[in-house]
Amino acid sequence: MTSLDEALKTRLDTLREQNLFRELRRVDSAPGPRIEVGGRTLLNFSSNDYLGLASHPALKEAAVKAVDTFGAGAGASRLICGSLAPFHILEERLAAFKKTQAALTFSTGYAAALGTLTALLTKGDIVILDKLVHACIVDAARLSGAKLRVFDHNDLNDLENILKWANSGSRKPDCRVLIVTESVFSMDGDTAPLREMVALKEKYGAWIMVDEAHATGVLGASGRGLADELAVGHQIEIQMGTLGKALGASGGYVCGSRVLIDFLVNRARSFIFSTAPVPAAAAAAVAGIEIAQSAEGESRRKQLQSLAGLFKPETGNRKPEFRGAIIPVVLGSETRAVAAAAALREQNIFVPAIRYPTVARGAARLRITLTASHSATDLATLVRALDQIRH
Repeated sequence: MTSLDEALKTRLDTLREQNLFRELRRVDSAPGPRIEVGGRTLLNFSSNDYLGLASHPALKEAAVKAVDTFGAGAGASRLICGSLAPFHILEERLAAFKKTQAALTFSTGYAAALGTLTALLTKGDIVILDKLVHACIVDAARLSGAKLRVFDHNDLNDLENILKWANSGSRKPDCRVLIVTESVFSMDGDTAPLREMVALKEKYGAWIMVDEAHATGVLGASGRGLADELAVGHQIEIQMGTLGKALGASGGYVCGSRVLIDFLVNRARSFIFSTAPVPAAAAAAVAGIEIAQSAEGESRRKQLQSLAGLFKPETGNRKPEFRGAIIPVVLGSETRAVAAAAALREQNIFVPAIRYPTVARGAARLRITLTASHSATDLATLVRALDQIRH
């Protein structure tokens, strides 16, 4: 048998040949519209820090105070002795923010999806996913053991056909059906038709789980997300998201009924068997939620929306469903996407090439993300650079 290193080197060589090889880039500065990479200052259009809160003085101050009071680490899982006060405060604020009875936080959004789906579903149940949901949801659905079905992206007719199949005579009385979608899709930037999806799940007696990772802080009144903006939040059984994007901190969350949260505390393995996150992250997230709901948060959202409105026509992205801060420039081949990203770096602009398996084969792209910390001048610089690449 070949050695482990030899076997892995062969696989890595294949990735390089396909322009799918990835490597970590060391960043020597705090998150922001400009970052230090390899001794160069790059204009950064790759961050999910949509409101520009990751380096906000209020979040940093909250984190430092939490370290002073509660230490650097939690010491144990939350069911042992690691359920420190900052986590409880954060969950109370999250539930109020999302207008739900309760909330539960996880170390990451990935852990939130994994713990929730594997706790709620088992063999004999049915989970129905939008084709473009995040990888963490796909992995969680597979691990749950439930029967997995996928509907074409945002295709309500395809979803209804699957729901009809799930409701056919062969369905057992105790079979649970869960629909899972994102509200703003992470790689395409478009939004889900949540009103219509909620109507379908009500019609066919299913549950729905919505990942608001890229909408929280960005859309809706006080940044509550798309579900609240469309007035369907109270009809969505499970709302999940992350604290590490627009809210500027780190971690994942699930919001819903008190019964749901109590159940997850008892059955979500990624929660039960993980050491609690650092208390500083929870305190910073509380500060992020407070800013998101404040006049400053509203001002930052308006700045973000103004920049997005200016930039989207430059990419031909004029569709009304593209309302967030994510603007994809689809180039097709991995080779073209990698070359375009490299050309932008030569002009001191950082935009990553997104390739398979993050997106489908032949759909490689530049994923441009805007933040409230960018200026109109920053945007003009990017537009000029993209024009040069096109020509």
